[in-house]
Amino acid sequence: MPLQPSDIQRIARLARLHLQEAEQLQMLEQINAFFTQVVEPMRSVDTQDVEPLAHPLQLLQDMPLRLREDVAREPALREAALANAPAAQEGLFIVPRVVE
Repeated sequence: MPLQPSDIQRIARLARLHLQEAEQLQMLEQINAFFTQVVEPMRSVDTQDVEPLAHPLQLLQDMPLRLREDVAREPALREAALANAPAAQEGLFIVPRVVE
């Protein structure tokens, strides 16, 4: 899946990069080399019978997931946040009017 020069131009425009023609060609070569040397060999590996792991070390030792109990609760952050506010009233921040 080699990229074309138009792809590099589009990527540069989206990234707000101003690349000279030589830089675009160099970028094209580097990205295509990355796809050829790294991405394509990874895509060619047969992973059909490989079971997904929750953790990379799970093959070496038993690693149970550490999950906390799922309980809905209201965080007590309002008072702490309002304590740092220059002005507050009835649990809300008071800010200067910005739209007339």
